[in-house]
Amino acid sequence: MFYVKNVPNWERALRVVAGATGAWAAMTLLGGMWGLVLAASAAGIVASGLFGFCPMCALVGRRLDKAAQQSGK
Repeated sequence: MFYVKNVPNWERALRVVAGATGAWAAMTLLGGMWGLVLAASAAGIVASGLFGFCPMCALVGRRLDKAAQQSGK
């Protein structure tokens, strides 16, 4: 892989759920151009949850423990 995962599994699940909920809310409650913009932002949150890599977290130097990565926590 070209990237090192920097988001723990519990946070990955939370990002997917929160992003999907945010995208749904943006499209149903706002609609129009603002709804699309917010849904696209939420899709980025979902993508970071699915891939386990957050570019902003990498920018500030966030890393996972090697022991936590190997045990699957």
